[in-house]
Amino acid sequence: MRKGLFTGWFAGLMATITPSGALADADPAGAHPVLELRQYKIVAGQRDAFIALFEREFIESQEALGMRLVGQYRDLDDPNRFVWLREFPDMAQRGAALTSFYTGAVWQAHRGEANPMLDDNDNVLLLRPAPGRDFASPAPRAGIGAAPPPRGMVVATIYYLWKDPNDGFAAFFEAHMRPALEKAGMPVLAAFMPETQPNNFPRLPVRQGEKVFVWFTRVASQGAYAHALAELHALPAWRDTVAAALADAEERPPQTLRLEPTPRAALR
Repeated sequence: MRKGLFTGWFAGLMATITPSGALADADPAGAHPVLELRQYKIVAGQRDAFIALFEREFIESQEALGMRLVGQYRDLDDPNRFVWLREFPDMAQRGAALTSFYTGAVWQAHRGEANPMLDDNDNVLLLRPAPGRDFASPAPRAGIGAAPPPRGMVVATIYYLWKDPNDGFAAFFEAHMRPALEKAGMPVLAAFMPETQPNNFPRLPVRQGEKVFVWFTRVASQGAYAHALAELHALPAWRDTVAAALADAEERPPQTLRLEPTPRAALR
């Protein structure tokens, strides 16, 4: 069993939050929003064509069935990666909405165009919000063919942990990491943990059983993000408390997705 700074610091922190040492969840077994973080590998040279098709045909048609498309993005570090965020009111509605969409007229009409551009679409995390950390309602998106509103850069950070994030890490993030991130200029837009209910639409595989914690921020530019990271690592609270705890908590290095909003992305 691994021991270290993570175990010692979190034991003290957890004792002040709940008797069991877990971050309180107002409704652990009930209905809650469900997020898919979808990372698609697109056939080389086809990403812009896929985005154009997606934004013309697959936004309103999904939202009409009760889904919320939080945003679509070009990965700035991989020219063949398309990332998008799809949210559902709960797992039951997820199963019904996906069944309706993928058996419906819009997907059936355009799948022959979309599928040949997809090299891999199985890299998907199924997530639930950390308590109180779901996305706010996004601003209205641009219409088809309209000039997009100003955009920033959205950053998703995925921590891969050796322990269930609800057993300490989520509370540590809220108590220690979030204040430091926001002080450095990286506001926490939302944070998520794994959805533990089984995938109820197995036609679309998801990566379940992984111990991850995912948080999102938004900055003005790539330069602003680099500056904010430098500010963060210079903060005594981060350097003296958080950095060591992260090194002890992580199973492997985190993944950082630097994301450029597409023209019709709502979260930008």
